[in-house]
Amino acid sequence: QVQLVESGGGLVQPGGSLRLSCAASGSASGRIFSVNTMGWYRQAPGKERESVAGINDGGMTNYADSVKGRFTISRDNAKNTVYLQMNRLKPEDTGVYYCNLDSPYSSYDYWGQGTQVTVSS
Repeated sequence: QVQLVESGGGLVQPGGSLRLSCAASGSASGRIFSVNTMGWYRQAPGKERESVAGINDGGMTNYADSVKGRFTISRDNAKNTVYLQMNRLKPEDTGVYYCNLDSPYSSYDYWGQGTQVTVSS
């Protein structure tokens, strides 16, 4: 089993910043925690969930075009934690942000419970 716990969401004004964190823990094989891609997805009201950013255990990253240059994803492998630094936030960044962990050593796709990010004046 893998549990993902997100934190760091909240209400921020346009142009502001937030930092999301997602800590992975559980009784699953250590290989799942050491070989994986962790990422952030978001879902706005009435819209489908979309990928925001991802990072693999080697540090390779990818971003949605809409957040490139504003968001930075990073991870601390020793803490099994992934971060999303969000700068210059826009109202369209509003949504529930979910953490995801995907490993070749597991057939499951793990998700956190989500954290709300609201960008509004």
